[in-house]
Amino acid sequence: MKKARIEAGGQARDVTVAADGSFLLPGGERFEPGTWRWLPPAHTVIYGLALNFADHARELKFAELPSEPIPFIKNPSSVVGHLAEVVRPAGVRYMHYEGELGVVIGREARRVSREEAMDCVSGYTICNDFTVRDFVGNFYRPPIKAKGFDTFGPVGPWIVDAADIADPHEMSIQTRVNGELRQDGNTRDLIFDIPTLIEWFSEFMTLAPGSIISTGTPHGLSDVKPGDTVEVRIDGIGSLVNPIVAE
Repeated sequence: MKKARIEAGGQARDVTVAADGSFLLPGGERFEPGTWRWLPPAHTVIYGLALNFADHARELKFAELPSEPIPFIKNPSSVVGHLAEVVRPAGVRYMHYEGELGVVIGREARRVSREEAMDCVSGYTICNDFTVRDFVGNFYRPPIKAKGFDTFGPVGPWIVDAADIADPHEMSIQTRVNGELRQDGNTRDLIFDIPTLIEWFSEFMTLAPGSIISTGTPHGLSDVKPGDTVEVRIDGIGSLVNPIVAE
């Protein structure tokens, strides 16, 4: 099942996306909005990971892989939906995308063991972790400014139920800019897998229902500028598309 949020008639609506692309309200009634737009399916804090793909670490010329997760947090003001504009800040030299699998937490998680971790997952979505490389100096210092600009956290278009994903550690991730393939990876290559990440985060903080762990990006970064359109596609979920505009 695909669960989404849209804005129609000035109101946010929780809907299910049917196989034909139509919307159903929680009671099963078909919903046919006139003018509407996609909202993030979960408007919340995103817990991100730097260097969670070995090929991405090599791309950035790291001699050694991290021995534990390198986290950062995206504020809710960064989170936008499918087809929303992403604003390139004025004066920056290098801004790039990072196509990633988003893991949606379904219940409160605190001190969860690796063996229990997947029971905390309600579904999966697509994240695009936009970053201004100008402000990244040391991966072991949280890149809050580099990744925290408003609109820098597109999520969507929907959340696919965990039960509908056969293996979240065997999912293709591809990112295209203006239709040209730039990233082509697979979640089988995560350095720290999903149970490890949930266990690690929940050891020192409570993960709330609806929060998202964005699991990291494969290699293939490139600068994007106003006028570009970025599409992240993950098998079994769909495509998240966002245009880049000038500040």
